[in-house]
Amino acid sequence: MNSQSYSSTDKYEDTRFLAYRFFTETIEVSGLSALAFFEAGKERFTGKRMFWQNREKTFTMAGLGHAYTLTTTNHHGRFEEIKQDWQSLCKQIVNKEQSIQPVLFGGFSFDPLNKMQSVWTHFPDAYFAVPTFQLLVKDGRSYISIHLVSKKEEAGDDFSVLRKERDMLVRAAKAAEQKNYIKPAAFNRQEVKKDEYLESIKKVTAIIKAKQADKVVIARSLKLTFDQTLSASSVLNQVATEQPESFLFGFEAEDQFFFGASPERLVKVEARKALSTCLAGSTPRGTTQEKDEELGRTLLADRKNRSEHQYVVNMINNVFNEHCQEVVVPKAPRLMKIRDIQHLYTPVQGKLNPQSTLLDLVRDLHPTPALGGEPKQAALSLIRQYETMNRGYYAAPIGWIDASGDGEFAVAIRSAFVNGKEAYLYAGGGIVEDSTPESEYEETWVKFRPMLRTLGGQLSDKS
Repeated sequence: MNSQSYSSTDKYEDTRFLAYRFFTETIEVSGLSALAFFEAGKERFTGKRMFWQNREKTFTMAGLGHAYTLTTTNHHGRFEEIKQDWQSLCKQIVNKEQSIQPVLFGGFSFDPLNKMQSVWTHFPDAYFAVPTFQLLVKDGRSYISIHLVSKKEEAGDDFSVLRKERDMLVRAAKAAEQKNYIKPAAFNRQEVKKDEYLESIKKVTAIIKAKQADKVVIARSLKLTFDQTLSASSVLNQVATEQPESFLFGFEAEDQFFFGASPERLVKVEARKALSTCLAGSTPRGTTQEKDEELGRTLLADRKNRSEHQYVVNMINNVFNEHCQEVVVPKAPRLMKIRDIQHLYTPVQGKLNPQSTLLDLVRDLHPTPALGGEPKQAALSLIRQYETMNRGYYAAPIGWIDASGDGEFAVAIRSAFVNGKEAYLYAGGGIVEDSTPESEYEETWVKFRPMLRTLGGQLSDKS
């Protein structure tokens, strides 16, 4: 099936969606693995697959094919246009099902105004898709949905073909559950523009000391090289093993693949309840329990990290007060510990206002001071000027929204961009007036570790 697509730059009236009918059908299946379903679509749907699992492991989604795609190159209105297009498309759903909703999955680039040359050639400023075949695993139960967006009044014949293909995919997925995945092994690692990165820290620190900004996040990248093209299923299997306590995500754009294991929720909406995570300030894990607890106590007491964290808390609190009622913010952070790193963590929650939506929150929360800086626009301008790369979708919102408006977005950190036999890893840190190039450089190595482990890269920070 060819995917239907729409580019917001066409500026058609919303009546364009009236030409389509959005057909859905869902069945429950027994104990089907989402990763096996993802792998089952390798021959037929490579380039059009997607995967998501929340931190709690209560919601997993794998999608194959594109029933409909939404993209845009409208830099300033991209969140609004994706929101409006999705709402308009959902109005064309023919047979609404209450328990399982169609999911729109994808993400936004970090900064569409960054014009630096990029390796992200197949990822536009916003890229979302409704999968043709959608597997949801919720609270231990598995459901497969077929989605068809068509100009036909009836879809009986098309659905007969799709049902046969669905059944073939289920059989293939059950066979794929027995597959043994081989861990990737990089044979070369390159620090991209290391000297320029270190120089940028000096320059940005001087700008902050001159009171032109309070905080600016500067990131850098590593390039790993492999002797064969990386398998998307293999790296997803590996990251699920290595980083089970994180949000797991992956999605393809033609022959490119972006995946990660993010500890950071940007925002979740369920039944009008909104939840966000303030995650800023970090330190390594200790090699013993005593050392780990000591590092955690030091992090909680550290002035620089607490200051960085408070920027994020204040900003998310302000956004939630604009879009929510009954906002609750704890008075002090606690620790979030994952395999290689521990963070300062403060949850924020509220009840969504009637006129606000999940994508409104995504728009106003991105980027938080943890990934951009403070003030936001000044920090973004300095990132464009001094950062040595175009981030693409790194540190950007990645996630899903369903037809009822529920959904969840993570911040795409601890991530890697795969392009054939190459992978680019990203890590950054918040620059404030007492930052040093040496300390920021060391911090990035801690943040590189999850993806280096996943991809079999060298863990040593010595070049």
